[in-house]
Amino acid sequence: MNKFLKILKDINELIMFKHSIFALPFIFISMIVAAKGWFGVRLLFLGVAAAVTARNFAMAFNRYADRDIDIKNERTKNRPSVDGRVKEKHLIYFIVINAVLFVWVAYLINDLAFYLSVPILIVLAAYSYFKRFSETAHLVLGLSLGLAPIAGVVAVREEITLWSVFLSIGVMFWVAGFDLLYSLQDMEFDKKEGLYSIPAIYGAKCTLFISKIFHALTILFWFFFIYLSGGGTFLYIALLISAIILYKEHKIVEKDFRQIDRAFFTLNGYLGIMFLFFTILDVAVR
Repeated sequence: MNKFLKILKDINELIMFKHSIFALPFIFISMIVAAKGWFGVRLLFLGVAAAVTARNFAMAFNRYADRDIDIKNERTKNRPSVDGRVKEKHLIYFIVINAVLFVWVAYLINDLAFYLSVPILIVLAAYSYFKRFSETAHLVLGLSLGLAPIAGVVAVREEITLWSVFLSIGVMFWVAGFDLLYSLQDMEFDKKEGLYSIPAIYGAKCTLFISKIFHALTILFWFFFIYLSGGGTFLYIALLISAIILYKEHKIVEKDFRQIDRAFFTLNGYLGIMFLFFTILDVAVR
């Protein structure tokens, strides 16, 4: 039993479960807007289960695919997938189990969710290989999380609405933008290994500029989401606060690259929760 618990502890460290905070708020934002309020306990549990199993699959698959890279990187060489704490077979079991659970949960939600489940898993897995041949890897990662709002509206309405597409595109650019900042930590390593990250190819100054463009597009597409979904004052307040948070994030990183973790985890975590809170307020007062 203790051995099993230790494996779970190491896997939790490996997949960084706490980072689910980036995707979960936007799933619930789209579900609340789609349902125009409370969408029910059943969809709450199924939505959480789908989000968690999808993210577990994506992170575990990424760690499995990146073992040959991570072992050479000072920042990642102590990950459980590299130092032997999580054996290869256990990682494969974890990947397969979460893939099966995700498809099963999608089946329980509705037909469209089930039909989209395998293509979504393919997109989630594809990210792990893009950085080996294309600098678009940052956008593919953004797309992986950006699928969350579309999944939310599919769960509630069994359709894909235009406003959910704009919300998803905004999430894609949001994630890609802060992934660019995070990737600055590995710029020299990526150059040495010939990996196709934007920092490695274009340098820090250009990366910061592209990240700003991505985050400007984030605000623009979230504006389209609010407008098309009939959002009210509270959602526009959320948009304004999001712009302020992203501005603050860039100022922190520009001042000191050593503060990337603070910008990446703390500020972006607050952004999603804040946006969800104001979405609930906005729907509640209509």
